[in-house]
Amino acid sequence: MNKIPTLTTADGLTLPSVGFGTYKLNGAVGVNAITKALSNGYRLLDTAFNYENEGTVGEAIRRSDVPREKIIVSSKLPGRHHKYNEALATIQESLYRAGLDYYDMYLIHWPNPKENHYVEAWQALITAQKWGLVRSIGVSNFLPEHIDRLVKETGVGPVVNQIELHPYFSEKQLRAYDEKHNIITMAWSPIGRASSMLKDPVIKKIADHKGLSTSRVILRWETQLGVIPIPKSSKSFRQVENLNLFDFKLSDEEMQTITNLDKPDGRLNNQDPAKYEEF
Repeated sequence: MNKIPTLTTADGLTLPSVGFGTYKLNGAVGVNAITKALSNGYRLLDTAFNYENEGTVGEAIRRSDVPREKIIVSSKLPGRHHKYNEALATIQESLYRAGLDYYDMYLIHWPNPKENHYVEAWQALITAQKWGLVRSIGVSNFLPEHIDRLVKETGVGPVVNQIELHPYFSEKQLRAYDEKHNIITMAWSPIGRASSMLKDPVIKKIADHKGLSTSRVILRWETQLGVIPIPKSSKSFRQVENLNLFDFKLSDEEMQTITNLDKPDGRLNNQDPAKYEEF
């Protein structure tokens, strides 16, 4: 397997160009899948308070032969705990669940703009960073207007924005905003939650021409956009395949062909951060 390139956040945290998603990986089955992912070469693990598997992630890290300091662990704050004191307690609870001394990254999971407590939540993340509970702080599913407000009211911006991003929803404008503001974009559901996207004839044609799977082509498209995809799989062979992206390259034409699949209504579950709320 080729060496995995890295990206560096504005505050100096080194991130591998591909991460491992842990959504719905729970219990012993989850521990085994995550431990296998670490042995297969993943060094960025993405979890969340609402996934109810921070303990699973922590146990996998303890069982792994990979030293803790070589693993980037990221979790997320749920919407029901955006108020400042609740947010701080929740971050601490996240660490207790995982049995970790610190998180490398902690993100606000959704802005929940109708509730309008996300600035409080951000202030709590800033405090948690000062206390050494987390190394870097960021956001998930935030739009430019949400990030602009964080910076205006606190003077601190996120170093990462994790968003829905895949060939049917390529988020060109938001990616450009993130890049302009030195924010690394990460992609959840990077291959569309194993949807019909994997059978898309346009992507399949490119994949067949190169002798590759459609998932590898999609993930390579994302890394060439400068995005960090976070694919998830409990199958070892698929984990290896999803990580083995850097021994080939898509041409400018192939990149544009995939980007052109973008749809105005391309979100998988109509989760528009301007309206959608998750608690």
